[in-house]
Amino acid sequence: MSLASSPLQTLDAVDLAEALRPALLRVSRRLRQEAHKAGLSAQDSILLATVKMTPGVGVSALAEAEQTSRPTMSGHMKRLEAAGLVTRGGVAEDGRRCGFTITPAGARKLDQIRLRRNDWLARRLAKLDPAERAELAAAAAALLKLASVAP
Repeated sequence: MSLASSPLQTLDAVDLAEALRPALLRVSRRLRQEAHKAGLSAQDSILLATVKMTPGVGVSALAEAEQTSRPTMSGHMKRLEAAGLVTRGGVAEDGRRCGFTITPAGARKLDQIRLRRNDWLARRLAKLDPAERAELAAAAAALLKLASVAP
């Protein structure tokens, strides 16, 4: 049954949330498990990706972005640093602050996680018929927008 002909098309926001939530949670859980299989927690893989995208980012900015305390974030970053996945260095604009950059080992770990997640997802997508894959492709932009909408 396509989404266009399903009852989901006429659902209000609360009903649609109830219909989407379990599916999104299951897919998210499975993708997190792929990060664990690569030897990194889902939280640490997110932090590693953030450091890669914003070299020099500090503990405070990471804590704010992830809505956690600075001491908790500091613990995460110390673990990533001890594993050789990030390095800590001074920030040119502010000598009192330090920031993180990803190491070559960290970049390889991120690539490994991305590949595992993509492989897991691609294997399942290949089992869907073309119409179902087209529906998911059409929903991808809306889901990204949903994730970026402020609370």
